[in-house]
Amino acid sequence: MKELKMVDKKYIKLAKKVLKKGSLKENRTGIKTISLFGERIKIDLNKGFPLLTTKKVWFKGITHELLWFLSGNTNIKYLKDNKVNIWNEWADENGDLGPVYGKQWRNWNGTDQIKQLIQGLKDDPFSRRHIVNAWNVDELNKMALPPCHMMFQFNVEEKFKKQDKIKILNCQVYQRSADLFLGVPFNIASYALLTHIIAKLTNMHVGKLTMVFGDIHVYINHVDQLNIQIAQYDNNGSFKLPNLELDELTDIDNIKYENIKLKNYISREKLIGDIAV
Repeated sequence: MKELKMVDKKYIKLAKKVLKKGSLKENRTGIKTISLFGERIKIDLNKGFPLLTTKKVWFKGITHELLWFLSGNTNIKYLKDNKVNIWNEWADENGDLGPVYGKQWRNWNGTDQIKQLIQGLKDDPFSRRHIVNAWNVDELNKMALPPCHMMFQFNVEEKFKKQDKIKILNCQVYQRSADLFLGVPFNIASYALLTHIIAKLTNMHVGKLTMVFGDIHVYINHVDQLNIQIAQYDNNGSFKLPNLELDELTDIDNIKYENIKLKNYISREKLIGDIAV
């Protein structure tokens, strides 16, 4: 069952590389980072859902955040109502964040990029233009936080499964800034979930998820926790990955938290780290 543990193996390998070869850097938060540039992780989504097992990762928070993005919402009320507080530090007194991810995904100067993406995958699946971009230069100064995972692209290939020809949906993400300890496990799972959702809506099968990182870093106040995670993996390995189950989905605007189920998730304990704001 080794292949079912590959996401932890790849994540830990990258963590060791960043800690060993990264440069100590100053940044806007005032908390130094150990940083590398230009790394990537490639994951086969058919080998289990890529939620790390070497520490507990909060799938409920990941799911609600993604549904919030997909709704086009940029106020944190939905998140707070569901006890997801990861955006609280950046919101104003009314809970607003400015034109962050949801606005850009669903209303970039009047263009609904998500609906355009889904229709494009149905009408012209082999196009090289299935791209959603959140880096809206004209609105960056209005955002509480510029997008970290700033662009993603879907690609379709055909394969034979027994006698049937099936379409495989792959996703590649470009993340300009990647917090390895806190953010990256969230980001991997979020885009894996998004790929499963889009595949369901377009009657395709999931394929590979590739995460491409610009500046990937470990904040110095996360080094001890990350070393615990690494040591646990080196001493005890990881667990079998969980499985994702989706109800039948017909419309991107009608997906509910209850339509998404994670099965058989076993992990090591939660490791806490402060968010650098």
